[in-house]
Amino acid sequence: MNPLTNVKNIKKLSEQELSSGSKTSWHDQYKDSAWIFVGGLPYDLSEGDVICIFSQYGEIVNLNLVRDKITGKSKGFCFICYEDQRSTVLSVDNLNGVKVLSRTIRVDHVNDYKPPKDNKYTDEETKKLRTIGCAPGTEFGSILPVKTEDIKQEKDSKPTESKDKKRKHKEKKVKKEKKKKKKRKKSSSSSSSSSSDSD
Repeated sequence: MNPLTNVKNIKKLSEQELSSGSKTSWHDQYKDSAWIFVGGLPYDLSEGDVICIFSQYGEIVNLNLVRDKITGKSKGFCFICYEDQRSTVLSVDNLNGVKVLSRTIRVDHVNDYKPPKDNKYTDEETKKLRTIGCAPGTEFGSILPVKTEDIKQEKDSKPTESKDKKRKHKEKKVKKEKKKKKKRKKSSSSSSSSSSDSD
């Protein structure tokens, strides 16, 4: 099927879902996969460009921009893995059919994606990206040790509970005072109206 027809079909499916008001979504069948397919990309986009476009809907963990094995030029499609599966729904709904550098891109879910195996043409940087991913990581040496004094302070930090109780108590007092004022106004207005009726 023509890629542009696929784009239109996905948009129609989303519109029908919105108009019917059903609680289930066609996205639910892909709830176990955080991968999406992106087709129709301009050939001169790099991995960084693709990350800039798609990271607005979630943290990208892995990206496979498919390239020619010998020349290294992009083939115009890629596979993206998000940290959170819900980001795939946002990307498919919002970026499917969008024009990037005058080319309409196609974004769709991928059910079973297996990253490609390395071959003799794969460079070291690509191998590293495939094994580690492109998400920012933390170094083990940069993690700060936790002091036992800090833990004791957290255990003893129950004043927040007492502050909450005090705040709630104050709010109750204020409400009671407002009720009393209303009663006084009613009683004073009813007594003044009864006194004016007697005159």
